[in-house]
Amino acid sequence: MAEVTNNINNINSNNDNNKVPTFGMRYVQALLIFLNIVVIYISRFNVGIAVVAMTNAETTNPNFPEFDWSEKEMSFIISSFYWTYVLTQFPGGPVCKRFGAKATMLVCTLCSAILSALLPWSVLKGDWKAYCAVRLLQGLFQGMLFPCIHEHLAKWSPPHERNRLGALSHTGIECGSVLALGVSGLIAESPLGWPGISYVSAGLCFAWCILWYVFAANNATESKFITHREMKYIETSLARSEDFHKKKIPTPWKAIVCSVPVAAMLTAKCAEGWGLSIMQSQIPSYMNGVLNMAIKSNALFSALPFLAMWCMSYVYLIAADIMQRKKGLSLTSIRRITNSCAFWISAVALVGIGFLDEGQKPWAIAIMTVAVGVNSGCTIGCILNPLDLSPNHAGILMGISNAFGNLMPLITPLVVGVIVNDTHNRSEWQLVFLIAAIIFFVGNTIYIIWGTAETQPWDAEDFLLKKDLESNSKSDKNEK
Repeated sequence: MAEVTNNINNINSNNDNNKVPTFGMRYVQALLIFLNIVVIYISRFNVGIAVVAMTNAETTNPNFPEFDWSEKEMSFIISSFYWTYVLTQFPGGPVCKRFGAKATMLVCTLCSAILSALLPWSVLKGDWKAYCAVRLLQGLFQGMLFPCIHEHLAKWSPPHERNRLGALSHTGIECGSVLALGVSGLIAESPLGWPGISYVSAGLCFAWCILWYVFAANNATESKFITHREMKYIETSLARSEDFHKKKIPTPWKAIVCSVPVAAMLTAKCAEGWGLSIMQSQIPSYMNGVLNMAIKSNALFSALPFLAMWCMSYVYLIAADIMQRKKGLSLTSIRRITNSCAFWISAVALVGIGFLDEGQKPWAIAIMTVAVGVNSGCTIGCILNPLDLSPNHAGILMGISNAFGNLMPLITPLVVGVIVNDTHNRSEWQLVFLIAAIIFFVGNTIYIIWGTAETQPWDAEDFLLKKDLESNSKSDKNEK
């Protein structure tokens, strides 16, 4: 009788444990990451509107000082952020592993907020060079955020929810970009003037820091607000031991460097960086030069591709959920399918847009919007791939891939400058778009063949320990 009672209790306990919490602190963490990406992207991209307002105050609010900056000086201001942003991507992973995502993201966002608040005063004192200095420092701090974001997602996301939680949080990229372009102009025209752009951005970052400090936790076991059921669900699904979060897992650098799936992911990330840079930065110049479209001053057009990406990211998310739940596709297949849509459709659009003439401007806008919109599939495709390959080292993998990916926007303008000698020459632009299309095609082909969503052997906690034991045993045999 006692055995029957114990069996019944075990069955009931297993049933309770199998009940998946539909919502909980893991979604709160994803929401906090979404909001973080939104506020940092606003602080990153509002510079395009700010420099226009600061150099042409009559078009916004004439009650504030106006600056006489050349095009070259303004380009330095806009690009200076990325000079240091690339440098701290790689260290971001190890720093996050050392101090935890909560502390690292809090410090980085707080410092970025302080710099935004000090920006108007700094510019009044030091002109455009001070603006560049502030942007350089912001790039240093914000460069460490995305490695931390992936490290945090890896510790909070059950394997079958990685797509949903990862994609939901990353939609902050498009949301922040749209808000930066749409809201910054309204602030500049308001009584706050151009300084208000920085003050509002700083205020949003400060507000996020408060929310993050209260509700964030490095992992489920440290959260003050999580239920025991959800905590057990997360930790069990990730197959972690009770003392896992107390361990310091060494990084298998040699295995990472020699990993074929990591190389495939890096190739896809670089292809994405190249193609997106061409679509977002160079197609407007092509439309202006060849199609005679004065679109650079059109805020709506500037925001339209980001708006399309934002909408399409949810379409991809829903489609991925359906493919995973109802169609039973593996995560590897889903990653390959969405990445193929993102890369290959954009590649075809890039080739096609080069053959449009001045009388087909609406088609040019439509193709541009579609090309950038469908490209959002790369989030579920290759961008979230570090979470699959190595949850224990996801921050380091993201730091490496983001460092390489963000080098591309620094290189593409130089390549375009060599190819395009006359912005009105269609054939020169066609070569630019053809190169980008080939890079998209080749990058995705490599990812399809060698990319995977399978967790790699070197992700194991004791991977390096096993290697040491194997090498020791071999040396012992040799001695004998």
